Amino acid sequence: MSRVGRVERTTKETSVVVEMDLDGTGKVDVATGVGFYDHMLDQLGRHGLFDLNVKTEGDLHIDTHHTIEDTALALGAAFRQALGDKVGIYRFGNCTVPLDESLAQVTVDLSGRPYLVHTEPENMAPMIGSYDTTMTRHIFESFVAQAQIALHIHVPYGRNAHHIVECQFKALARALRYASERDPRAAGILPSTKGAL
Repeated sequence: MSRVGRVERTTKETSVVVEMDLDGTGKVDVATGVGFYDHMLDQLGRHGLFDLNVKTEGDLHIDTHHTIEDTALALGAAFRQALGDKVGIYRFGNCTVPLDESLAQVTVDLSGRPYLVHTEPENMAPMIGSYDTTMTRHIFESFVAQAQIALHIHVPYGRNAHHIVECQFKALARALRYASERDPRAAGILPSTKGAL
């Protein structure tokens, strides 16, 4: 069975289409109008080996907030849809990724319960191009709310804002990949003692 999610989200502020194949090869086509965000979503697809198509048109004449937020919401919904019934998956995943002087530690539980713990160094540069670095946490909040997963991200140190954000997306990609992969020893088994995820 294919594990593909497709979500369209249209408001007065944005129009978003996200397509995501969890069993892809990392083929990515992303256009949000926010260059650095596109770069981060590219990392997510490539390192997660997810085929990912994202097309967002937003009110960038105001700022990037709505575009970034609504894309993250649609991405989380598409991920949840693609997971399907979650039977046979590993459920848990973690990855630690360095990027030069920065380090990100990410752990996920595809639990059906949204929860985010997020820490990163304070006093980062406020902008990376047109990308507001305070949006990083909000991206993960939005993604978690729709994907309904528990996500813990910790960046214990880092100096360069680009590196600090990018290593988080790379580590998230790998953790999601490991958690969503099918466990050959658990075929037909839902990884939960509750009987539901």
